Amino acid sequence: MSDTETLKVYAEAAGRYAAGFARTKDTDQEADYSAFKALLPDGGRVLDLGCGPGHWTARLRGDGFLADGMDASPEMAAYAQSTYGIDVQVSDFHELSAMAGYDGIWANFSLLHAPKIEMPDHLEHVRQALNPKGALSLGMKLGVGESRDSLNRFYAYYSEDELLALVEAAGFRVVKTRRGNGEGLAGQDETFVVVTAHA
Repeated sequence: MSDTETLKVYAEAAGRYAAGFARTKDTDQEADYSAFKALLPDGGRVLDLGCGPGHWTARLRGDGFLADGMDASPEMAAYAQSTYGIDVQVSDFHELSAMAGYDGIWANFSLLHAPKIEMPDHLEHVRQALNPKGALSLGMKLGVGESRDSLNRFYAYYSEDELLALVEAAGFRVVKTRRGNGEGLAGQDETFVVVTAHA
């Protein structure tokens, strides 16, 4: 994710996002987290792709995994370091092409900031970064096309069928999907889907 306006929003909101949003809005993802963990080996290596303030990276580490954080926002990376002691790799999604050796990738509402034309390549690079049978948790918002939200962040929207087709075309086997509704940083209630799969 390298959209300037989107990164500006996260730069300005880093502290508020982490303290007022991220810690209180993830309680409905316990089922997704459990499904993802069930596919991981004990002590496995996991990438939190688009880790934001680092709370999921910290949780994965607390559960005994070797978790790395990666995010395009230097401000979010700094928050993760100061709050959780996590050294986050500041990179965009294109850096995935050089990564390997992960047992799982937790892409929790991060790849939705990538243009649709780039999504097949990003998913292919995710698969290549995973070990055989490596796990993927992919959270995305449902909708049509591409647009900006009220905060001027760029979003790519998919139907569930469209997203599943992309995931399967990248070489994944889908294990579970879950739809839900939630209020994001912009304060709007939106429908999302979380896909759990393995390579």
